[in-house]
Amino acid sequence: MPSPLSADRSPGQPPGRGAVDALISQARRLKGGVDAVRREAREDVTDPRGRWERALCDLALHQLSDLDEHLAQLRDGPPPVARPAGTRSAPAAAHATAAPARAPHGSLLSRVGSAEWNLLTGTADWSGELYRILGRDPAAPAPTLDELPSLAVEEDRPRLTAMVTGCLVDARPIDGEFRVARPDGAVRTVHMMGEPVLDADGATASMWAVLRDVSELRRSQSALRETRDSLQRHRQRAQTGHRLAVELREAVLPPWHGSPRLPHRGRPGLDLAAHHLPGAAGAVTGGAWYDALELSDGDTLLGVGGLTGHGPGVTSAVAMLLGALRGTAMTGAGPAQLPSWVKQLLDSAVQPALGSALCCRYRPADRTLAWAQAGHPAPLLFRDGAARTLDAPRGVLLGATPIAGYGQAEETLRPGDLVLLHSGALVPGHGGTAAVNRLLGLAPRLGAGRSAQDCVRTVLEEFGAAGREDDACVLVARVTP
Repeated sequence: MPSPLSADRSPGQPPGRGAVDALISQARRLKGGVDAVRREAREDVTDPRGRWERALCDLALHQLSDLDEHLAQLRDGPPPVARPAGTRSAPAAAHATAAPARAPHGSLLSRVGSAEWNLLTGTADWSGELYRILGRDPAAPAPTLDELPSLAVEEDRPRLTAMVTGCLVDARPIDGEFRVARPDGAVRTVHMMGEPVLDADGATASMWAVLRDVSELRRSQSALRETRDSLQRHRQRAQTGHRLAVELREAVLPPWHGSPRLPHRGRPGLDLAAHHLPGAAGAVTGGAWYDALELSDGDTLLGVGGLTGHGPGVTSAVAMLLGALRGTAMTGAGPAQLPSWVKQLLDSAVQPALGSALCCRYRPADRTLAWAQAGHPAPLLFRDGAARTLDAPRGVLLGATPIAGYGQAEETLRPGDLVLLHSGALVPGHGGTAAVNRLLGLAPRLGAGRSAQDCVRTVLEEFGAAGREDDACVLVARVTP
């Protein structure tokens, strides 16, 4: 706002309309692009990342809208200063006569006001919009510089006093914010920019300022900070949960990752290898599991399955399931009894789980594999370069129904036979019959493997590098002579 005390200065020429119009067009194109990104942001209000994305877009749109209106005001020129009735000088009254219509509420002009304090006369001139921003009666005299700090909330008065004092005493420009407590109880944040106007002797004759209501902008910035902090906390919780789940999984699953051999004790044994495949990068650990344990009677317990859910909770449920499975198998119970008893245990838990399981008991004395399934893919048998799926006995998912019976099947194996147990997510992008067919197609390569570990490595070469939404397990048992 030009000062009447600086009327002897040469007025600056307004910038070329063409250049300003080009900037306005560019700002509006940016607004359109940001708005498009805002519409594509995640709509799930429970997603911390989605809330952060929308808050960031809202803030950018808010600032671009203000930039657009600032440039329009720059192009059209400043509005005149409207003084309260009875205090206008003749030049000011002439300006007011030509004043445009009142700016619509919510527009940039309705949020920007101006003022000038004359130190020689002790008078103050405020624009009409400044009265509205600060909630003052336009018919009342404008507050003097001494009265100005009283408009701010108590905590911000020292800051406002320091800004005004620095401008008047040290001729420093004003650029700062303070909060205003309006008579209606509302608290608004005001950004103030101003300069001293010096007389011919270099003394401060007056001070002028432009004050902008930035309450909405600060609320947008606050919302952005809150959503950013929420996103960071969510990520930290996810990382902590993932670490706990991994540590618990390492403690629960069999402590071997190579090609261990169960003791033969003078009888035909099994060459075993297994691998746990994590889900997509950054995904929380899921409920896929496998197990292998030599029982007290010399039989071998083999199992694989999965529980729904992710994180430490489901990993803890897997630990409980494996403990129950091992303890029940140690009693000599057959495979058909294992899922039934495990199901009862899961149903009685504080958080009942839904999942699948494949329980096998291998008798080395006669090379017999007895097995039962609870809604899980059947074992795959690879023999002499060919492969087939074993016929599945009856069985439903764990937790799917209160009453469930489980059947049992048996298969006599031969030396060199290979049995492959897997969870449903082993083959990414395929499920059911399609996934089984992909695995059966590996028969020639698995038949050429010299050990169970070689066979697991072949499966990983085929499916391990591909992305999968959930984690998976594969366990290979090869009958040794």
